[in-house]
Amino acid sequence: MKIRTFLLLLGIGILTIQCQKNYNDYAEFEAEPPYILNMNEEQRPYFEAYDKALKLWGANYEELYVPTSFGMAHVIVSGPQKGEPTVLLHGMNASATSWYPNAKDLSKDHRVFAIDLLIEPGKSDMSREVEDIDAIVAWYFEIFEKLQLEKFNIIGASRGGWLSVAIGLHDQTKIEKMVLLSPAQTLKWIQPSSGLLANIIYALSPEKKRLESVLESMSANVKKIDQKYINQYFLGSQLDSINRFVVDMKPFSNDELNTLKMPVLVLIGDDDLINNEKSLEVAKENIPNIVAEIIPNAGHFLSIDQAEMVNSKILDFLDSDPKQK
Repeated sequence: MKIRTFLLLLGIGILTIQCQKNYNDYAEFEAEPPYILNMNEEQRPYFEAYDKALKLWGANYEELYVPTSFGMAHVIVSGPQKGEPTVLLHGMNASATSWYPNAKDLSKDHRVFAIDLLIEPGKSDMSREVEDIDAIVAWYFEIFEKLQLEKFNIIGASRGGWLSVAIGLHDQTKIEKMVLLSPAQTLKWIQPSSGLLANIIYALSPEKKRLESVLESMSANVKKIDQKYINQYFLGSQLDSINRFVVDMKPFSNDELNTLKMPVLVLIGDDDLINNEKSLEVAKENIPNIVAEIIPNAGHFLSIDQAEMVNSKILDFLDSDPKQK
């Protein structure tokens, strides 16, 4: 009896160890790299602001530092381990923390991976020159491989939307469903406007007095943007952001869009600086399996302006059976 009891306890112990190991599959990526541990005084205010903004996440999370051939990729991971993998790609001049209004809802049943783009403000660190868009796409696929993401949903906002399409065109077999939140320069060219001019001027000279006009051009209700995130956004614009490849972001051809076979959801705000109803027309005419809608009372930052509505539409889309569409 004692032997049987011992063997039973031993078995439970082994099972517990295995469960603990499986529960923390990404333990090898968790240690903070030297550039975080030994940040210089110029970087410190931004990283501290990043951490304060990350506290808005609304769900339990872990930060992973994934080594790639281009440098270290910082990924915020949240949601149940057995949840459907869902990758989040943020917009220009932003970081993964920009998903703070959406993380709680998206992480409830999905395993969320929010990636800091290598050439933007954030906690990813570039150690090798990124020469073109193809290199950025290759970098993402290195991350997918390291995280063992064989099939996943992808959600991209603004430039993240453009990159989502580029990733889908590179290898469609990995993507279950795609969500594009006002994808920049993806469906049509961005039209000149006073709001766009304000953003260009701010990019050339990021002064705090110009920030308000930039936010007003991008959001239908700036008051909804948490001050912690605004502080991080501003400090990020002070760093040497390598905002290249913008001229390489040309709208995809009708033939390219037509090859996207996965279900695609496109959402834009009704007061959007970057897209309008023409964008939705292009999407509906050229993407085979498309759902396209306008979000009322929302600007380009629609995932902040109307977070609850956007979250609901994304989850309804992700959780729907594509065969019933």
